[in-house]
Amino acid sequence: MAAAEAALLRQCPLLLPQNLEKTVYEGFISAQGRDFHVRILLPEDLQLKNARILCSWQLKTILDGYRQILNQRLQYSPDLVSFMMELKMILEVALKNKQELYAPPPPPHYYSCLVEEIETLGWDKLVYVDTSFSTIKLKAKDTSGREHLITLKLKTKYPTESPDCYVDLPLPFSVSWTPQVSSYSSLTDIHSQFLAALESLKAFWDVMDEIDQKTWILEPEKPTRSATMRRIAIGNNVSVNIDVDPRHPTMLPECFFLGADHVVKPLGIKLSKNIHMWDPENSLLQNLKNVLEIEFPVRATLEKSDFTMDCGICYAYRLDGAIPDQVCDNFQCGQPFHQTCLYEWLRGLMTSRQSFNIIFGECPYCSKPITLKMSGRKP
Repeated sequence: MAAAEAALLRQCPLLLPQNLEKTVYEGFISAQGRDFHVRILLPEDLQLKNARILCSWQLKTILDGYRQILNQRLQYSPDLVSFMMELKMILEVALKNKQELYAPPPPPHYYSCLVEEIETLGWDKLVYVDTSFSTIKLKAKDTSGREHLITLKLKTKYPTESPDCYVDLPLPFSVSWTPQVSSYSSLTDIHSQFLAALESLKAFWDVMDEIDQKTWILEPEKPTRSATMRRIAIGNNVSVNIDVDPRHPTMLPECFFLGADHVVKPLGIKLSKNIHMWDPENSLLQNLKNVLEIEFPVRATLEKSDFTMDCGICYAYRLDGAIPDQVCDNFQCGQPFHQTCLYEWLRGLMTSRQSFNIIFGECPYCSKPITLKMSGRKP
C-alpha cells in the first residue's frame, strides 16, 4: 500500500487523499503546463470500476469526446496509479488535438507565397492541395517514365520551417532546407531534390520492374516502390524470397528458398556452386537464372493453380496477407501450409515437441514427420 501511495504521489503530486480510508482523493492533475481540478470518489472496497470522477468544467469540456475510453480504463485499470497515468496520457492527447483544432490560420502572405511557388514549379506538377494549403502532393517522373508522388505537410511558419515529406522510396529521404530570409528554400527546391533521389534509384527500379514483368510474384501482392523484397515462384509450391539492396541492385541479393527440403536443398547447392558466375554487368534476373540453372515461370503463360495450392489446414490461399510458405517434405504429399496454421496444428498435438524455435511433429495429411522452423514474424 505504501509503495502504491508513493507511486501516486510521484505521478500526481497535487492529488492527495482526503480521509484515512483513502476513498476520497482531491487535487489537481497536470498536463502541458496546466493544472485541472479533479475529485475521485472510491467505494469502500477501493474498486476502480465503481469509482466516480468529478472534475472542473474546463476538464470536462476537454475530455468530452473521451468518456467511453475513460469508462473503459476505469473498468480495467488494476489500481488508481495506473488509471491516473492513463488519464494524464489521454489528457495530453486531448489538449494536443484541441490546439490543432483551434490553431490560428496562417497569415495571408502564406497563401500568396505558396501560389507563387506552385506557379514557378508548374501547375502540372501539382496533384493535390487541401483547402487550408497545409497538405500538398506533387508528382515527378524519373528518366524511365515512372511517376512518383511526394506528400508535403506544411507548417504555419513555412517557409522558415521545412515541411514534413512523405515518399514511397526504399531509402530514407531527407530535404536540405534553407530557412534564411534572404534565400528561403521552396517547393521547387524540394521537387529538385526529389528528382535527384529518383534518379539515384533508377537502376533499382529497373531491376524490380524486370522481375515483376518476367516472373510470377507471389508476395507482395501489390508491390510498392519502396518494397525491396520479392517472393518469386519457381515451381509447384517452390519459391525464392529475394531482398534487393537499393544501393547495389545488380549484386547478389539475400536469397531464401521456400518449399520441401528435397526440392530447395538442390537449389541452395546450385547457388553455392555457381556463385562465381554472378556478373554485376548482367541483370539480376539473368544472374539468378544462370546460377540456379532454371527458367522462372511467367505469368503470361501459366495459371496461378499451376504452381500454387491452398493451405491444407485453413483451405485458404491468403491468410492475413500471407500465403502458404511451409511444405511437407514427403514427395508423395508436398502439401503446403501457412506458418500460422501449421504452428497451431502442431502445438495441439501431444506427440509434437519443440526445441528453441523449431517444432517437430507430423504432417496433418500424410502423418510423415514435418519440421516447422519459426521465422522472426509472430504466428
